[in-house]
Amino acid sequence: MNSLTGKVAIVTGGSKGIGAGIARGLASAGAAVAVNYSSDRAGAERVVTAIREAGGRALAVQGDVAKGADVERLFAETAKELGPPSIVVNNAGVYRFDPIEQVTEDEFRREFDTNVLGTLLVSREAAKTFPAAGGSIVNISSVASTAHMPGASVYSATKAALDAVTRSLAAELGPRKIRVNTVAPGPVDTEGSQAAGVIGSDFEKAMVAQTPLGRIAKPDDIAPVVVFLASDDAGWLTGERVSASGGLH
Repeated sequence: MNSLTGKVAIVTGGSKGIGAGIARGLASAGAAVAVNYSSDRAGAERVVTAIREAGGRALAVQGDVAKGADVERLFAETAKELGPPSIVVNNAGVYRFDPIEQVTEDEFRREFDTNVLGTLLVSREAAKTFPAAGGSIVNISSVASTAHMPGASVYSATKAALDAVTRSLAAELGPRKIRVNTVAPGPVDTEGSQAAGVIGSDFEKAMVAQTPLGRIAKPDDIAPVVVFLASDDAGWLTGERVSASGGLH
């Protein structure tokens, strides 16, 4: 499938996990991909190498999405090396699950700065630089935005905010032919979830038990949904929230 041939995409937080899967999926569909990373340069370069070895075009670009200057540089370097982007995937995100007694101001700001402010800054730059023909912004939310998850009050709040940002930007940018949609994964087997001890834990078993399809996701389960929303096949979809969760709600 080459539904994105000739397109240029930016994937934030693309060095590993869901972001890496999305970057590879967009490239497989024909897009040139800028793989953004904050600190994991080696991971981003591995994703870029895999895309290039498969015959695609890709570039690794460092930048903190919560810093406006970094976001401007991300778009400028992408345009210089790959061409002007018309697809953005706001995937960069951080999380930590704590009981309310342990929530700190610093952790609140860390999560909201990356998950919400970062999405707004990247979307702002997309709105400024996307071509007149428009484009697609896909935000990566989570089933946590609507689920009842103890210990996830801050993270869930960031993802609920992201859902609201999607609806607002869809209304604002629609007249400029820029579509804005959200994908909400359930639990995904990634480097992050493995490092956090989720894989193999009682939490994973509980999530699998509640998931009609009987397992947690892999990054490659999420990528095709993003590719579809980024493509012209989804040209009549904006302001939507697609749960890519195996039926978990």
